Amino acid sequence: MEENKCENIARYISEIQRKGNIFFLKELADLSLGYGQFNYLMELYKKDGVRQEDLSLSLNIDKGTTARAIKKLETEGFINKIHDENDKRAYRIFLTDKALRNKEAIYEVAIKWESNITNKLTIEERELMLKLLKKCI
Repeated sequence: MEENKCENIARYISEIQRKGNIFFLKELADLSLGYGQFNYLMELYKKDGVRQEDLSLSLNIDKGTTARAIKKLETEGFINKIHDENDKRAYRIFLTDKALRNKEAIYEVAIKWESNITNKLTIEERELMLKLLKKCI
């Protein structure tokens, strides 16, 4: 394919990712959180007490990356990691009071980011974008 006739989708995805990282670092700086930890908190807000392995699976992120993010969240006081009663090799991840107190602020950051990247789209375009991204994944 000719270079000028084929735009590189990966370039735009990468740019959105970089801008997202910068945005989340800035917006969550007061909480000492970054984009990586943000995704885990959002998932835990949906289902608290999930096994660490299941958290990796639901976010489609490798176990090593999940372990590092969980360690950071634990260090910052957002989660507690407790052995699973049924499987002592596994851990369940629970939100702390600090995480619950900051839930609304963290959701506001998510809403602000989504608004930033979709504010020039119609509702139909936004829905199509979401559908296509899910399909790509």
